[in-house]
Parts: sequence; structure tokens; C-alpha cells
Amino acid sequence: MSDPPSPYAFAEGAETVEGAMNSVEGPRLAPGRTYKSSLPRVGQRFYRLELKAAENAYVSVTALPKADAVVSYADGIEVSVQDSDGNNCSPLDAEEARFGSSESPRPITATAARRVGTGEKSCMGAGTYYVLVERTRSSGTVRSATAREDWDLELHVASEPVLRKDGATVPPRAWNSASPVPPSGARVLRGGGTSFNDARGLEKGVWGAGIEPGETLFYRVPVDWGQQISVTAELGSSTGRGAGTGATGFGPDRDRGYVSSALVTALHNPVRARVEDSDTAYDGKQKSSSLDPLPPVAYENRFALTDEVAAMRFAGWYYVSVHLSPDVAEKFGEAPLDLTLRVDVDGSPRPGPAYAGSPRPADDFGVSERDAEAAQRGETAAAGDGAGGGGGGRDDELMAVIAVGGIGTGVVLLGILGVWTLVARRRAGAAARFGPPQERF
Repeated sequence: MSDPPSPYAFAEGAETVEGAMNSVEGPRLAPGRTYKSSLPRVGQRFYRLELKAAENAYVSVTALPKADAVVSYADGIEVSVQDSDGNNCSPLDAEEARFGSSESPRPITATAARRVGTGEKSCMGAGTYYVLVERTRSSGTVRSATAREDWDLELHVASEPVLRKDGATVPPRAWNSASPVPPSGARVLRGGGTSFNDARGLEKGVWGAGIEPGETLFYRVPVDWGQQISVTAELGSSTGRGAGTGATGFGPDRDRGYVSSALVTALHNPVRARVEDSDTAYDGKQKSSSLDPLPPVAYENRFALTDEVAAMRFAGWYYVSVHLSPDVAEKFGEAPLDLTLRVDVDGSPRPGPAYAGSPRPADDFGVSERDAEAAQRGETAAAGDGAGGGGGGRDDELMAVIAVGGIGTGVVLLGILGVWTLVARRRAGAAARFGPPQERF
């Protein structure tokens, strides 16, 4: 039996806080910070925000069930930001994230917000606001095997200042909504991270990694104002040499193996709010899944009526997560499968909005030259901030070793290539919604 997937990497230096059972005792969360907490199977947890009158606040909560947990379609989390009268600051009662049809334990993220500005009528003043986190209602069913388990949580708080001057309140109507043509060419190997915090940087291109059943890989892509991102994920065919109980990838019995929602791909924006996701079944043959076309990043997108468009409201790092169902191991064996990501960032950067202050974290809503370089090198956020974290990762380091050792003998070079291939595959294999106009998320 293979080792379990690498655990979710929490933000370096994240403070551990214990959510309270009532609003009065909730610990304070500060914008620009990331926290660790937990959520019991039954009950709810409160946290507290102290907000200024002129700032939008976004609270993302990532739930982390154990790798061997059993989750159902409707299991998940609900997150809301509330005022002192118990009114929700988002149009919906709560923002939620569920495991869905894959019914596979993996990191899931829900993001709620307190918004100010044109069209907003609630949660407008400075003061204390409350963050409520709870399981989705159906998570209380007796049939759920997760009933005895707590879930770890990661909470991230971001603050976006208002504009210096009110602008348009209508989303751009004209944008290219045709299905994009994915980039072509040879894959460049780049193993993924295990979380938002150690997500590996990507730029436009064709990227490859190995992904094990039960594993979730994280990447990040800088997308500037006026730019349009598209992502296609492809799963390679099975070699047919797995130890699973189902069919192989070739031969007379290959059609016997089938896993629905085997590969789940999701895109999250700079405040970790879900933009779009897609999934595909797997039967041992190569499969692909593309995210629906998304508009160029624009501040005015927040006034759109559709969630996907409204979420494309910020420039910054967009996160791509790819999850392979553990059920794949039962049908096709535990060996990693080949993952290909075709990432395109189209369009020229445009000037961003004039904010009346600084966002927190400071670099959340823009793309710098340094960000572009970090994406090219495959750096994580920690490496880009000079806080350690391995930079380009082991696969890139070994590529450098190979380049330096190119003057050696062919035998040595082949040996290094063999080690690099094994380590790169093993590393890769082991490593919100909202909505005059009324603003939506």
C-alpha cells in the first residue's frame, strides 16, 4: 500500500486560534493574516473581525478532512460574516463548499465577505463583525462516517480598500467567451504544492507532474488586470500495470474499470474564493477537462449576476488545484498517473483601479514584475517572500544538476536522469459565491 498523500502545508507562522461556541468569545482575526483552527463534527465556531468603514473584507476557510475520511456528496462547510444584529453581510445566507459528486476527502474552501460601496445597504459601518463557520446541514446525518471526526481549518483574511472615486457599476458586456484553444507543445515537469501556501508558480505553457490517487496538487498563476486565464487538465492513460482490482488501461478488460468524477480541477481567485471547477470520469484512457471560459480580470466584474464572472474581480495570484480520487487506486493501481496542465493567460495588462488605501496582504491585488519571474521559476509564496520554502522545488534543482553535469560521461548523465525522473514523479505523487446592481462574489 502506498504512503498517504502529503499533508496540507499551513502558512508559515500561522497562529493557532480556537473558535468559540458563541459570538461573544470569538477570537479576533486580523486582515492580512492566516490562522489554523478546527471544526467539530457537531456545532459551530465563531471568530471576530474589527473592520474600518471603508474596507471590503474577505474571509476564506479551508476545511481539511483526514485522507482516510469518508465524506458524502453534501458534506462540506458554510461560512458567513455577520453584523452585531446577526444579519449576514453576503447576499446568500452563507457561502458554502461541498465535496460534491467525487465524494473524495480533499481541501475544500468557502469564502464569505463584508462589502462596502455602491449598492450596499448592510454591514456598512466600522466596528465588530462575526465570522461563523459550521458544517453543511446534511453533514449531520448518521450515515456519514465523518461524524466522529473534527476537521482542521485554515482561515485567511484579506482586506480590499474602497476606490478613491466611485466608478462604473456595470460589468463589462463585451469579452471573448469562446472556448479557448489550449497551449500545445512538450510538457515541462513541475510538481505541485499541497496547499495555497506552497502552491508552485506557473506561467502560460504546458506543465506536467505525476499525481497519486487521493492527492491534491496546488499551483498559482499571476493574472493581471485585463488578462484572461484558461486552464485545461488532462489525465494520461493507465499503463495497465497497477495493483488495483479493476481493469487495466489496455487489453480486453480495460473497459471494466471506471471512476466517476475521478479528476477534479478548481480555480480560486486571490482571496481564495472559488471561481470555477470541473471534473471528469476516468476509464483508463486519457481524459481532459477544461474550465468554462472566464472574462478578463476587471474591478467591475463584481457587479455581475453570475458567480464565475463576479469572482474575476481582482488581479493577483489565481490558484489551480487538481485532485485525483482515491477510488482510482482500486481500479487502476496506486502508481501515480501523468497529469498535464495547459495554462493560458491572454491579453495585455491594463492599469488597475485607484484604491483609497493599501490592501492587506499588501500584494494581494496586483501583479508585479517579481511575480512574473516567480511564476517562470516555479516559486512558492514563501520562496518569493524570502521566507524559505524551497523555491523552484526539487525537480528544478535536479534539472540544474543535470545541466552542470552535462560534461560528464553518458553513463553518469543517464543515472542522474533516472534519479531525477523517479524523484520528480514521487515528489509530484507524494508531495463563493456572492451577488443597483448588487455586488456578487
